[in-house]
This record gives sequence, structure tokens and C-alpha cells, in this order.
Amino acid sequence: MWEWLKMIGLRKKTKCEIIVNVESLETRVAIVEDGHLEEFFIERPTEERIVGSIYKGRIQNMEDGLQAAFVDIGLKKNAFIHYWDMIPEDAARLEAEEGVATSRPRRKKAQPGEMAKRFPPGSEIIVQVTKGPIGTKGPRVTANLSIPGRYLVMMPGSKLKGVSRKIENDQERARLKKALGRLPIPSGIGLIIRTSAEGVRGTSFARDLRSLLDIWQKIEDGIRNTPAPCCLYHEPDLVERVVRDSLTAEVDRIVIDSRETFDRIREMTGRIARGVKNRVKLYAGAEPIFEHFEVERQLENALHRKVWLKSGGYLVFDETEAMVAIDVNTGRHKGSQSQEDSILQVNTEAAVEVARQLRLRNIGGLVVIDFIDMKSRKNQNAVYRTLKEALQSDKARTNVLPISALGLVEMTRQRMEESLRAANFADCPYCHGRGKVLSNLSMSVRIQRRILEVIKRHQHRGELPLRISVNPMIMDRLRKEDEQVLIDLEKKCGTRLTFVSDVNLHVEGFRITHGQTGETLYEDHEQ
Repeated sequence: MWEWLKMIGLRKKTKCEIIVNVESLETRVAIVEDGHLEEFFIERPTEERIVGSIYKGRIQNMEDGLQAAFVDIGLKKNAFIHYWDMIPEDAARLEAEEGVATSRPRRKKAQPGEMAKRFPPGSEIIVQVTKGPIGTKGPRVTANLSIPGRYLVMMPGSKLKGVSRKIENDQERARLKKALGRLPIPSGIGLIIRTSAEGVRGTSFARDLRSLLDIWQKIEDGIRNTPAPCCLYHEPDLVERVVRDSLTAEVDRIVIDSRETFDRIREMTGRIARGVKNRVKLYAGAEPIFEHFEVERQLENALHRKVWLKSGGYLVFDETEAMVAIDVNTGRHKGSQSQEDSILQVNTEAAVEVARQLRLRNIGGLVVIDFIDMKSRKNQNAVYRTLKEALQSDKARTNVLPISALGLVEMTRQRMEESLRAANFADCPYCHGRGKVLSNLSMSVRIQRRILEVIKRHQHRGELPLRISVNPMIMDRLRKEDEQVLIDLEKKCGTRLTFVSDVNLHVEGFRITHGQTGETLYEDHEQ
């Protein structure tokens, strides 16, 4: 089993690069490990990103039935906040990306009218966006503020002090706790040491803290002097965020194809350390940067419905409004082992690839994975553990249930923004996102049904010659396969039917007009 896991990529990565592509309409950042695309981010200047931003808002209305309130923060749609997120609590802050190990607080249900007394409509509240607007839903916000720095996360109004649970070495944790204890932390400010602080000297923490306190000072000035609704703090742009959150000792270099962005990131990393600054490189090749590093091809694969595995198996992704379904198939896999071992091999590889695809596609919400059925409970547990391990590098929170008796894994993944698919695709104007249109046979049946309906409706007018305009694809069906049926229909109705082809009609659209006057008697547009 260990040899197989090494083959599919669970071994330690030896080369990590951050590739940055800056264009006028969008900025793209890819994190590549050993040439393998692991994470991808995209930002467009025309689409304002508000996740992480802090606002001074005004309560619009309280909904006891939903246990939530709606807050005007100056955007088109009011923000949504749960009652239990309206009062800052130390434990609630640990839902941030870099928390410390503790049990999540119980969500106490507020009594009717209780929260309205504390937050009457029109009152002001300071909130931070945790999830951007998606579809018809407004942004999700919380009163538990957290401002990330390079090595620290500052939490105003908290007493919490701790070290990221992702740092597991006991000696390092003890060292970082001592460094945290020496920092001049003002009262009412909580602080968590991030994973990126591992191995970093205490002087860097002091510099990071000063920067965070400067940000908080500006936010406090805005709270005192700026009327609601208003934005008090904006997260930096995509490139700065990725460098801040992902630049660790394991990152070999950052390659940027924009001179302006290169200079800015060099200056930013120079404040961190001189050695880090030297890892930022300017790309000046003739070939587009994503093509040069073979990121473009991998991105295209990430947008496909079907994803092939090295073993010959494949995954099928289907996104709906309610959930994402992932189906695992053996495909072209031909294992030399027993059937159960072959299935285990495909499922194990699929578990690793699913975790990667969830990150790349930025899939959130409910996810159901249909693994190939395994008889052995031992093998089921092995695949479940592989999936859990592969998800550990995911910055989004995940909750995974064991494989059910039906061979399904149910899991949730934190959703903060639209998926890669939603950000890059619009519903097809032809099928309106259904991915299907009525078959030619179904359209033939529908047309004949409407002809009878029109004749009955206008039978008082005597003989009614009809002209039926249809799409060329439907015309082909009527001419080749349904000709006799239509002749019989013509005789039955005692009228003349004339069919004409119209390339401007949708395959599901047709029009019935009077054969002599041209009067439109029925028109069926696409559904």
C-alpha cells in the first residue's frame, strides 16, 4: 500500500513554485508542486472581492425564525448574520483558517425578541465578511473579527492567545508560546501564531504585530468617525494575499510576468527577509507564463466534467445548486491483482485526486463521492483515511463522514466564494443550463399535438391551411421518418399542412401560421 501511495503523490514534494499571471481583465495565481497544479486562484478587477473585509453596518431587521439578522453594509444586497455570530466570543473565532485546538461552542438559541433588544433596527454593528455573495444570496458576516498578518492573526476584542494546531512539533510549539508571551500585546487583543511562523525568529513577530496594530488603529478611527454603512478595512489584492498566506520555507520561488507586480511583491517580501526577496523572479519569456509552466493545460482539465486518473480510472463531477456529486469509475484500468485489490487501487488514487480537485475547482457545500463498491471494511477504511490525509493541506474547513453501506462518502467543504466553474461559465443560452434539449422524436410529437389543438380551436373558420415552421434538425426528422404519419394527420383533419425549415428557430421552437393570410396561430419558443 505504501508503494502505491508514493506513486500517486502522497510523498513529500521537492519543488514548490507560485506562478503569477497578471492581465488587464484578470489576475491568476497557481501553486505548483513538482510541476503538478495544486491550488489555483483568480481575481478580476471588475468583480470586487469582499471576503475578509470589515464593515460598519446598520441592522435592518431581525428574523427570530431564522435566528439571524440582515445588515446594511453598503452593498446591493444586505448581509446575513446568525444571532450567535453577533456577539464576539473567543471560541467562535477559532473557526478562522489558523485556529487552535478546542471544542466548538454550542450555539445557544435566542428567545424571541431577545436579540432585538440588544440590536434594535437601525443600530450599528462592526462585522467581517466570511462568505461573499453567491447567486441570489447576499454576503455572510460575523462580529468575530480576525485580521491575518504574515505570521500572526490578530483578533480584536478577544483574550485568546495560542499557536496554530497545524504546528505539531512540541518543542517548536513551546518556543512559539514563549515568543508569544514576550510580545507587547495590548489588552483586548487576541493573537494566534500562524503555521508560517514555524522556525521564524521572534523579532519578525514583533514587526508583524506592529503592522497589524497600525491596521487596527485605522479601523478604530473609521469606527469613531465614519457613518454607517461603510467599509473600514479591505483585504489586499490576490497576489499579496497568496504571498502572505502561502509563502513558506518550502516555496522555492515566485515567478511573475508583470514588472509592476514584480516590483511590488519584491518590496513586500523584502520587509519579511532579504533571502525571501531573492526568491521573487520576473518572467520575460516569449511564451505565456501559464503555457511555459504547463499550468494552462492542467487548468483546462480541471474544468472538464470527466477527470482521468493515471491508473486508467476516471472521476465525473456534476455540480448542482444543492450539492456536488463525484462518481468514481474503473474506466480503462486493468489491474493484474485481484478485483478487490484493483478497485482499492483506483479508489485510493481517486481519493487523492478528489481532494486536489476540490481545491482547484473551489468546490464548497455538500459533496457526495460515489466510490467503487468494496467488500472489505479494511479497504473502505483505508480509502477513507487516504481522503482525510489528502484533505489536510486544504485551507478550507472540511468535515468527512466514513464510507456508508452504499459506498458513498458524504462531506462538506467550506464555501467562501463561487466555484471555478461558476466564475468561468455562464448558462448555455441554447439549453439554459440544462445540458439537454428535447429529442427530435419528442418535438415531432409536440408539433402534431399543437396542430390538432390549433385546428380544434379554429374549427368554426372552416378549412384551415396551416404553415408550420421548424428548425432544420426537426425538419429532417419529419421528412425522413414521420412523413406518412403527417399525411395521415392531414387526411384526418381535412386540411393542408405545409412544413418549412427556418434556421433561425431554436430546436425546441416552432411556429404555426395561417397558410394564406400569414396570421400566427401558435408560436412555441425554446423552453
